[in-house]
Amino acid sequence: MVAAESPVLNHMQLKDLVYEHLRRSIIEGEYEVGAALREVDISTSLGVSKTPVREALVRLQSDRFVELIPYRGAVVTGYSRRDVREMYEVREIVEGRCAARMAEADDDGARDELQRNVKDTWDAVSRGDVDSVIDLFEKFDGLIYAHAENRWFADLIDDLEGHQRRIGRPTVEIPGRIETSTRQHQAICDAILARDAARAEAAMREHVRSVLVDRLGNFPDDAE
Repeated sequence: MVAAESPVLNHMQLKDLVYEHLRRSIIEGEYEVGAALREVDISTSLGVSKTPVREALVRLQSDRFVELIPYRGAVVTGYSRRDVREMYEVREIVEGRCAARMAEADDDGARDELQRNVKDTWDAVSRGDVDSVIDLFEKFDGLIYAHAENRWFADLIDDLEGHQRRIGRPTVEIPGRIETSTRQHQAICDAILARDAARAEAAMREHVRSVLVDRLGNFPDDAE
């Protein structure tokens, strides 16, 4: 409960806490696409006034997690085919450059961690442990993102992260996708271990394009 965090929270802290709570709830699937987020219900459940809830919903609309509809209020948004295409176009550019920079970086510790991540992923795949695979995929991305070394990229990554998590599980549920992604992660990792920046970037971009093709191939026909 947000209200239990502190009785002396100032307005700025409170609206940020409400925003983070709602954002996390949407990302984790506690609210389905099309669900109405009613200010009065949220404020009552969190024990706060409607003002920080309203401000949080405006911010979530800017982040493209909700849509504010006149006379209806806030509604949780879904994704169209165009949304997914545009999201993955940005991912391809950003993640490709991050992979190249990781290959160039003088960071043997990070490379070792990436190698362990891929090994652990293969182990999880062999066990059929999908939840662990999802977690390891997210950690793989995090290791790559840590080498953005570009504030603009960092902002884009932060904006995309929540959306990627929302659509991530349906992606790994596509038949064969887990195995394909793991092989592609191995190729990216091998290029980074070899400190071959061009090959690392190309392998990452190929991976992102591959995920996009599978994602769109399994997208609902009515979600144009």
